[in-house]
Amino acid sequence: MTLQSMTGFARANAEHNGIAIAWEVKSVNGKSAEVRMRLPPGFDRLELAARQAIQKRFARGNFQANLTITRPVGAGVQPSINEAFLRDLAVLAKRMQDDFGAAPPSVDGLLALRGVLELPETVETPEARAALDATIQQTLEAALSQLQQARCEEGEALRKVLGGHLDRIEELTLQAEADPSREVDVIRARLADQVSLLLNSAAGFDEARLHQEAALLATKADIREEIDRLKTHVASGRSLLVSGGAIGRKLDFLAQEFNRESNTLCSKSNAASITAIGLELKAVIDQFREQVQNLE
Repeated sequence: MTLQSMTGFARANAEHNGIAIAWEVKSVNGKSAEVRMRLPPGFDRLELAARQAIQKRFARGNFQANLTITRPVGAGVQPSINEAFLRDLAVLAKRMQDDFGAAPPSVDGLLALRGVLELPETVETPEARAALDATIQQTLEAALSQLQQARCEEGEALRKVLGGHLDRIEELTLQAEADPSREVDVIRARLADQVSLLLNSAAGFDEARLHQEAALLATKADIREEIDRLKTHVASGRSLLVSGGAIGRKLDFLAQEFNRESNTLCSKSNAASITAIGLELKAVIDQFREQVQNLE
């Protein structure tokens, strides 16, 4: 399955009996599939079906869908103005201007508000309206197909970027695993030096107990588990990228696990080289998680 980004834009046009139809749909990042709709006066009846069409295709994203209907000149469709509503809006705008210093409203701004301009309900027969609605819905489906294609193309680009981040995380993990500071002889020599320094600098130490404590500290400082978990997470990430689909939340959780292991690795580190690897790991993981936020 393909990956989808949550950002994209599409526009589709159609014509029905001289009526021009245009849908514009765009999406940005979002936690779920949230839809905002802007429809011309008299077309509110289409909102539910349009919203369901979007949510059927996409799992995540904030969507803005705008429908524009342009009727031919002389088609006999003359909008009427709800003058009482317009008058109330003008009074309210004047009060906002006087009380709060708001800018005066423009005529086109007031006319654009829903409910000010109304289309006569008797202009179209039920059959003609149903045919127009069907064309509008088909045009929306065409726009959604374009949007899906745009999101998939960006998703494939993100797949490559995220795969590169996983490769780098694996490289750093292997560097930490092979770091000379983890060799048994090196650890033993470092602990021996530290124990010798303590024994020579103070009296009253129980040498046997001190060696036991040193061995315990060495065990706590071992990063074998963190390395193994990082390798497992890299494999899981690659598997998710191959499977595709709506994996954004799963990869975000995986990024949190990566971050947890890198933090533990840094806290356990007893060598500057391991600390440096851990810090670079954190930087790459942050980049990985930032890109994951764009995935569906």
